[in-house]
Amino acid sequence: MRHSRPAILTCVATAVSLFGCVVLAQTPPSAATPVGAVTGEAWEHTVQSLAASAQLADVVLPSEATGNTVWRGKLKDAPPTNGVRVPVVLFMHGSSGLSLKAIGEWQQWLATLGVASVAPDSFALPGRVTYKSPIDKVQYERIHGMRLSEIAPALQAIRAQPWADATKLVLAGSSEGGVPVARYTGNEFAARMIFAWSCEPNYFVSEPKNALPQDRPVLNLISASDPFFSSANTWLGHAIAKGHCGDALKDNQLSTVTLIPGAPHTLLNMPQARAVTAGFLRDALKLDSARTAR
Repeated sequence: MRHSRPAILTCVATAVSLFGCVVLAQTPPSAATPVGAVTGEAWEHTVQSLAASAQLADVVLPSEATGNTVWRGKLKDAPPTNGVRVPVVLFMHGSSGLSLKAIGEWQQWLATLGVASVAPDSFALPGRVTYKSPIDKVQYERIHGMRLSEIAPALQAIRAQPWADATKLVLAGSSEGGVPVARYTGNEFAARMIFAWSCEPNYFVSEPKNALPQDRPVLNLISASDPFFSSANTWLGHAIAKGHCGDALKDNQLSTVTLIPGAPHTLLNMPQARAVTAGFLRDALKLDSARTAR
């Protein structure tokens, strides 16, 4: 008789807020690794595509900035505003790009908190590579380098906007977009938010190369059974993975790591995720508590 494998209780402790613990059964390592694939030929941005990635960013401005109603459009088309400066989230999308409906919905939700958001378009690069995981780590790292290069021009464009409060900028990203957030070495951001990325060694990186600040608020929010970056993935490539950024943030007493049991990979708009995100932004940016309680 084959004995069942022991269950693992996944909880996060030091400097961490946990949205419930969950018991996960170890997945037998017999499942076959899928065959990955790459399409496209462009692995690096040009000067033109980097500028376009910022100008074609999806932007949502809250009513505080417009003096009227919430505005949504491309950064290049941003309307005249009333001179009021608001917090801004610079959001790095995942491998699906801005076509993922959840991103726009999340940006609209941020606007209800009085927070503007700017999501650069990595696919402004003609022929940009896309992939089905897993692929070679060298290939992943080329993509991560490309994504990291998108932050500086987007930040420059944001700081030039009359509605952006440069003292309340947040760098955020999900999945593929979470890697550059964890690796960015600049200190321009008041806080960071990493969704659906674990900051750990695994199939997705040659090494984590985390550069997370230890003296500023950082939120890591991920499914307790994320299909890519937790032990639920039989081809994760890390036998003792914890599935979150807790180790990378162990010295940061301002950090929050939240695991949501049973959540999908894209969890931005789950009620639990929104509640944690709103609370994090309220504390990190000193937002109106009445707004973030929505």
